[in-house]
Amino acid sequence: MNEKEQIQQVLSGNTFAFSYFVETYQDMAMTIAYRICRNRQNAEDIVQDSFVKAYRYLHTFRSDAKFSSWFYRIVYNTAVSYTKTKMWVNDSDIELTEIQEENVDYNIETQILATERTEIVQNVLNQMQKGDALLLTLYYMEDNSIKDIVKITGLNESNVKVKLFRARNRFKEMILKSNELKLIVSTK
Repeated sequence: MNEKEQIQQVLSGNTFAFSYFVETYQDMAMTIAYRICRNRQNAEDIVQDSFVKAYRYLHTFRSDAKFSSWFYRIVYNTAVSYTKTKMWVNDSDIELTEIQEENVDYNIETQILATERTEIVQNVLNQMQKGDALLLTLYYMEDNSIKDIVKITGLNESNVKVKLFRARNRFKEMILKSNELKLIVSTK
């Protein structure tokens, strides 16, 4: 059953059919909420609230759009409202934070390289400005197009492109700095 049929099932009174959307979109919804509020318990509340809103307003969903973009926009708006934070700060106001090496004892023989990369990426994303981390997550980790990100965040297309470009550069700088710290720590 495709998503349009699932939506029709829910709108026809089959409330159980909505579980498809919860199972399909809860992980990315948590990621978006967490990127904005940086607190797991608050992110869970935001996601739950977002699913309730999506269920309640499902009748307003336009079937020519992607459900994921519509729903992630609800998550985004709910998280921003919940945290009452300003997502987009002027670039001149942002200073790169020092990346501090976590005191994690990596056992290279037992760690899988992919796991280590994922941890490094997550650590850097957690230290980035919220808006930058969200854009990188939506674009690279969730494979959303620029147009989908525009729908989710409400920014215009050129703004998303510029912010994504700058976020990539900041991410690269922070990864390089993180690797420099690892080299310093490993040589001691």
